Amino acid sequence: MAEDGSISGFEQAPCEQEHRFEVSAREDLAAFPSSEFGPNAEIPSQTRQAQLREELCGASTLNYLAGVYDPNGRYSIASILPPAEAWERGDRTMLCGLQVTDASGTPTLTTGRAAEQDQARVLDAGQCAVTDASSTLRAVDCAEPHHLEVTSVVSMAEVFPDHTPSVEEQDKYLGDVCTTAAQEYLGGEENLYQVALQPFWTALSAAAWEGGSRSVNCGLVYANNGQFATLTGSATAGRDGLRIDGNPPPERPERRPLRQNPESNAPVASANQEPGAQ
Repeated sequence: MAEDGSISGFEQAPCEQEHRFEVSAREDLAAFPSSEFGPNAEIPSQTRQAQLREELCGASTLNYLAGVYDPNGRYSIASILPPAEAWERGDRTMLCGLQVTDASGTPTLTTGRAAEQDQARVLDAGQCAVTDASSTLRAVDCAEPHHLEVTSVVSMAEVFPDHTPSVEEQDKYLGDVCTTAAQEYLGGEENLYQVALQPFWTALSAAAWEGGSRSVNCGLVYANNGQFATLTGSATAGRDGLRIDGNPPPERPERRPLRQNPESNAPVASANQEPGAQ
């Protein structure tokens, strides 16, 4: 991708194979009743390209997806202009479509048609993340300050196959699931107890569910007075490798050995917990 937003070296591929862009519509800019895109016009600036994407690609892409789209999910609406050489030869075709990007905004490889995929934006187990008031997760290295460490990805498509679940329904299901995920991630309930972190999970809004998102993350946090503490290091490193607001995990009182397959005594953090200040 060039600095002006143009892309070169691309070729058509079946959606079932790895690709970085799925075409939803084609727009002929030469049809605009203006000299803006005439034979001698320069390729639009990045700002103008963003305007064209908003003006021309939003509705057509939503129609392509039959109205099922989560704007806060993993897919973003994008546009591609012809390579510079093709533009100079008079090609004014703009492609509208969908892509998945990484944290820096670079398109990543994906497979399958977007309309047939889970649109949820989730992180993989073992990743750490900072979060904001909208519960958006942004991956960071676990050695950096973060709020949450991901323990698993949970698909709820089969759990709620016939209706849009409320947050309360999701909480009821995910409480046990994410507690178990935390124990398995750390190698046992005792390890979870010793690091003093709480199982946590994200939940899907009705709009996200109806927009095609079906998966959430389970994770580990340290909740304190309604906010997330700042963590550094991975919980998998145990008490010696984890810091909570710059301090070692609080000392844990000794307790009697637990019975086999006990119900976890670990507290859980609500999915509505506020993030810590950054």
